[in-house]
Amino acid sequence: MIITIVVIVVLVALLAWAVGVYNGLVKLRNLAQEAWRQIDVELTRRHDLIGNLVETVKGYAAHERGTLEDVVSARAKAMAPGQSPAEQADSENLLSQALGRLIALSEAYPDLKANENFMALQAELTSTEDRIASARRYYNATVRDLNTKVETVPSNIVAGLFHITREEYFEAVGDEREAPRVDFGQPDPT
Repeated sequence: MIITIVVIVVLVALLAWAVGVYNGLVKLRNLAQEAWRQIDVELTRRHDLIGNLVETVKGYAAHERGTLEDVVSARAKAMAPGQSPAEQADSENLLSQALGRLIALSEAYPDLKANENFMALQAELTSTEDRIASARRYYNATVRDLNTKVETVPSNIVAGLFHITREEYFEAVGDEREAPRVDFGQPDPT
């Protein structure tokens, strides 16, 4: 009788532990999905601002067609639905590069640089970039917590039973990882 009670208590304890681990994994997975949706909201805002910025620049720098087309093309690719975090990061990196070239145009056009609409859009874009960076940090922290639970013993057993898998990080890729090189046309002293 005592052995039966002990076995039942152990089984109930194991079941309670498994339910707790499962609920924790589901919570982390949902937090990661929510964090990704927040990044998506900020990226959509960014894409809308870039469209308005391109339209503003068109009036001042019509003959800079190649740069404008690059931005529009990169924006379209970044807005494509169904991308994984890694694919989205690649698309956003290309868009950031094209956007950098567009913003650099303002230096060649003093009237554009002084345009209130352009300045307001540029300020909004800067604010949005900051929010994207913050959302990316939160998402990656949540993914880190989920991935740690999915990969460590004993929670990996429960994760495997219920097919809860790792999530991808939303990482900076390519040139974003390297500091920009400033060259004022000076010969290299080495």
